[in-house]
Amino acid sequence: MILIAGPCVLESKETVFRIAEGLSKYNDDCTKDFYFKASFDKANRTSIESFRGPGIDEGLRLLQDVKKEFGFKILTDVHDASQPKIASEVVDVLQIPAFLCRQTDLLVAAAKTPCIVNIKKGQFLAPQAMEHSVTKVLKTRGFEGKANYDDAKKYGVWLTERGSTFGYGNLVVDMRGLKIMREFAPVVFDATHSVQMPASGSASSGGDSSFVPYLSRGAAAVGVDGFFFETHFDPKMALSDGPNMIELSKLETLIEQIDAIREIVE
Repeated sequence: MILIAGPCVLESKETVFRIAEGLSKYNDDCTKDFYFKASFDKANRTSIESFRGPGIDEGLRLLQDVKKEFGFKILTDVHDASQPKIASEVVDVLQIPAFLCRQTDLLVAAAKTPCIVNIKKGQFLAPQAMEHSVTKVLKTRGFEGKANYDDAKKYGVWLTERGSTFGYGNLVVDMRGLKIMREFAPVVFDATHSVQMPASGSASSGGDSSFVPYLSRGAAAVGVDGFFFETHFDPKMALSDGPNMIELSKLETLIEQIDAIREIVE
């Protein structure tokens, strides 16, 4: 099972290392393909006053420190076509943010690196439409033909479900989309962003993390390749996405539940 976890954005080195230490057990678990996630820049914040992160240079240095200290594989976001090549010198997975999932130049630049490319499904797109984003990466990497699960896995392309816009300031997860997208790529379920309440009227996005376990267990029952959790030892202190994060101390129980469901389904 792919497991992606970490803070939304890189905070202080002390905070990042404390979270990484709490996640190290999953890197040691032979049943998990673990990736530590943190963003060096959150370019899509509600307010110009919101914390964005340390930036690409300092951020990649900190991610390199995490990799060296804990032996983690690393996932981070990229936002424009100038960033994938630089980031690929440190990270193992380049993540395409949901709002940018159709940006051809960004997808092509990411595809030209040796990294896995994880494309988050746009909140505004039908799951079927994500086949075109997958194809952009596959064709750049030399694959010709119709996108399919096996070849996307071989060529290092994942999709991540993070909910769909449902009116103003709310998201909903259509579990059918997990099956639909899994026809043409491995699928990761982002349980914490799926409970976000984006730009719901205040200067920052809200969320309701109490729904994270329910959606996670549902996705495990439908069948996915992995899970994505933003986590923090104290979500109330997190500098980004705190309301939808799962507390680090509660993650182990949820993953045990997911493992049990996956065993039944498989």
